[in-house]
Amino acid sequence: MPDLVANNLLGIAEHAALTPMVAYRIDRDGHPYVPIGDGGIVQGVRLGDSVFATDGDHVAPGVTLVHPDAGARFALTAFACIGNEVIVRSGLAAGSIGRVTGKRGESGRVIALLDDDAMAKLLPGDQLSVRAVGQGFVPDGVPQGVAVLNVDPELFALLPFAVGGVGDDDAGTGTGTGAVASDAVPVTVAVAGVLPSKVCGNGIGRPAQMWDVDLAVVADSPDLGGRTMRLGELWAIEHLDVRHNMGYRRDWVTFGIICHGGSPLPGHGPGLVPIVTGPRSAFRLEVQDADAAPALTDAVLAALPSRARS
Repeated sequence: MPDLVANNLLGIAEHAALTPMVAYRIDRDGHPYVPIGDGGIVQGVRLGDSVFATDGDHVAPGVTLVHPDAGARFALTAFACIGNEVIVRSGLAAGSIGRVTGKRGESGRVIALLDDDAMAKLLPGDQLSVRAVGQGFVPDGVPQGVAVLNVDPELFALLPFAVGGVGDDDAGTGTGTGAVASDAVPVTVAVAGVLPSKVCGNGIGRPAQMWDVDLAVVADSPDLGGRTMRLGELWAIEHLDVRHNMGYRRDWVTFGIICHGGSPLPGHGPGLVPIVTGPRSAFRLEVQDADAAPALTDAVLAALPSRARS
């Protein structure tokens, strides 16, 4: 694999915002609500929390980063990857170190998580640098046709993806041009759950390197099978291809990290940032127990090497 290029990017801590003269949105049942927690500097939410635990809108743990220049903002969103190191460069929290934990759509937002002390000191307008690396990463041993995106290579090594075993009925058979050779070794993936592509809402049709996909589910959705979805969990979405613009593809599967909470808006909900996609036949899925730790936790992020301190 060729060496990957890293970019130092500038992100500005976003100020929470409302539509001018209107302090509310309309939910799926036609009722007004105030979109608390949608962007800006959000405290009191951490990885591992239920996506339905807060009475808010798209609530993400940490700070959302933007840029006043439109081109730079899109580049920030496209190049940043989950696990990338973030350093506060100005303000009371200068020198604090965090990690990218997700991204949002709209005009482009990167979600970065820092410790509680740093989060309390941050102010909108503070500057943070992101060491962006990971787009274009091709892990050794993955079957042909599998694409990896939006994830730092060092974090990918800590996530529950493993090449091993032999093909079996659970790995699928694959059809059409996306099928993997019958002698290919499937990638074993431990997931919190599996959802059908019909739940995919906002984000469909848009580039997965710059956009999460909202999952139109609520706490009692039958598709969740009684499971509580948590921030940082790894979920599989069947029949979803995100190699280019996100869209339906039969016998395909996409894996992603849950990066923000639910939403009362129709077509919106918990956000999933895609990190791996490929033919269903390339994977063997193992659904974890409900009490298993999410794939992305504070401990996992803390295990990543810090170049700021090296």
